[in-house]
Amino acid sequence: MIINFILYVEDQARSREFYGRALGQAPALDVPGMTEFEFAPGCVLGLMPEKGIKRLLPAMPNPAEAGGIPRAEVYLTVPDPAVFHARALAAGARELSPLGPRDWGHEAAYCLDPDGHVLAFAAPLK
Repeated sequence: MIINFILYVEDQARSREFYGRALGQAPALDVPGMTEFEFAPGCVLGLMPEKGIKRLLPAMPNPAEAGGIPRAEVYLTVPDPAVFHARALAAGARELSPLGPRDWGHEAAYCLDPDGHVLAFAAPLK
């Protein structure tokens, strides 16, 4: 099974640059209409322009009308969430919550990407 999580974004180039900097990696695929970052074999985060999905699925509500309103969260368990969070902020993310212990056994930091998706970086509490 291959798992693709796709975020609808206003500006594919802006989102590609943001996620490349925040994740510290180059996209595995970058073509007009889709940018993909491979998290692990068979697990991909895709960035698709809002206009592209609207053309593909015209009966779908227009995601552009919800611009900036959080409508998805990407929760990534990473080796050093402070480093990832700092990179995201340096790339233009807006901080929602600094790194701190959470009652589910992780330390996690939260921010908003340029399109208003919630992005969390976490690690198990030590």
